[in-house]
Amino acid sequence: LCVQLGGAQKKKENLLAEKVEQLMEWSSRRSVIRMNGDKFRRFVKAPPRNYSVIVMFTALQPQRQCSVCRQANEEYQVLANSWRYSSAFSNKLFFTIVDYDEGADVFQQLNMNSAPTFMHFPPKGKPKRADTFDLQRIGFAAEQLAKWIADRTDVHIRVFRPPNYSGTIALALLVSLVGGLLYLRRNNLEFIYNKTGWAMAALCVVFAMTSGQMWNHIRGPPYAHKNPQNGQVSYIHGSSQAQFVAESHIILLLNAAITMGMVLLNEAATSKGDVGKRRIICLVGLGLVVFFFSFLLSIFRSKYHGYPYSFLIK
Repeated sequence: LCVQLGGAQKKKENLLAEKVEQLMEWSSRRSVIRMNGDKFRRFVKAPPRNYSVIVMFTALQPQRQCSVCRQANEEYQVLANSWRYSSAFSNKLFFTIVDYDEGADVFQQLNMNSAPTFMHFPPKGKPKRADTFDLQRIGFAAEQLAKWIADRTDVHIRVFRPPNYSGTIALALLVSLVGGLLYLRRNNLEFIYNKTGWAMAALCVVFAMTSGQMWNHIRGPPYAHKNPQNGQVSYIHGSSQAQFVAESHIILLLNAAITMGMVLLNEAATSKGDVGKRRIICLVGLGLVVFFFSFLLSIFRSKYHGYPYSFLIK
């Protein structure tokens, strides 16, 4: 009996060593290991394992039209490369990917009907609820994924992004354009003191910031969401903890329309023109404020469920 137990243990150790060796070989070629159903069951699901596996379930084929999958995959690649080329790299953590068109049986086995989804498969036991990354609430930025992985595995990954010079080039072009404009109009710079121009520029900045453009830049959300089951496209996120890019554009336009209405109301009250014309301006301004504020309030109610107040539009 002891001999049999010892032989079984030896066989188990050899199998584990083969699996780790194979995963390390694949990792040396590519930071993210692509898996089909057979590879997933052998290297991720089946014991023995003494390593953690991060799996991204996705649908990257063009016919799937999953723009979120492509954006999330870019962040996932950044994170996997940061781990692969860090000094702390070891055989305790591997990054893998299962595409729906290459492993539909895996999606069915896990009762998974949406993508992208990130899961952690621990060295022992089955994944728990916390081993599924909350993408809807947190977003899929590489830094957020790294924090989640550290919580689940105690492996801390410092994210290194490839250098991006587009911002520097854009700033240099803008400075050159402004400098050239000032040089060409060096004898006529009265436009610099134009209050209306500066007010419009300030409003553009305010609209961009209050609509959530900075949040979009940090979190990298999708432009909109298309339901894979019925094809319906959603431009407003149903949670107060997230938003779509299209949603921020809608909020920007609503804020601009409300501001325009307030400007017209002020113009009608302070100008000294024809009374009939002022009355028309006042009515137009009031209509803009009332209608678009009602629309804005209805969006707020759809995101903050249970909010009791509404105005004109429910």
